[in-house]
Amino acid sequence: MRRRATLTAALAGALLLATTGCTFVAEIATLEEYDPSDGVGTTIGDVQVRNMLAITEDGQRAALIFAATNSGDENVRLNVSLTEGGTGEQVRIPAGQFTSVGAGGEQLVFEGLDVTPGSLLPVYVQYGDEPGRLLNVPVLDAGLAEYAALVPSPTPTPEPEPVVPPEETAPPADPDATADPNATAEPGVPAEEAPTEPAPGEDEGAEQPPTDG
Repeated sequence: MRRRATLTAALAGALLLATTGCTFVAEIATLEEYDPSDGVGTTIGDVQVRNMLAITEDGQRAALIFAATNSGDENVRLNVSLTEGGTGEQVRIPAGQFTSVGAGGEQLVFEGLDVTPGSLLPVYVQYGDEPGRLLNVPVLDAGLAEYAALVPSPTPTPEPEPVVPPEETAPPADPDATADPNATAEPGVPAEEAPTEPAPGEDEGAEQPPTDG
């Protein structure tokens, strides 16, 4: 009887060890880092980038949306570009603060793209002397209601400048034109007497003989 009880206890212990032993060798999923959202993230020095994603409507322009927390004591200017080491957009992340980029504030828009919803957009983030990180950012569209307000704003069309017609100017005076001696003076202004020309055969300098009365 005692032998049977001992055997039963040994079998129960072996069964318990067999059913729980996998816990000692399997990785615990909660200890693995992952992105619990639609976007992706990374950590660069004191800056934690979270939930980065790209929203597009036409595949040529995409608004980059993400959040960043600066746990350091100095302000950071995060460089966000499409190529490693390339010139991109500078995003200021104040020290000790959480910053939301592209949601409820000024948009960070990249143009000249060729992407489709469901694809991945390589984005490089870096600041200061810290080594940068390359993220494969998911590209989404406005199919989900929560992203409808995050599509890039349309590019404003510049208004044409008004055309000002040239001012009309009077034609220049003809230097060869002469005043008309027969022209009358304006009302109220006496006309100047025109010079009297001598009659034919009369000498301008000779005195005329007196006539008999």
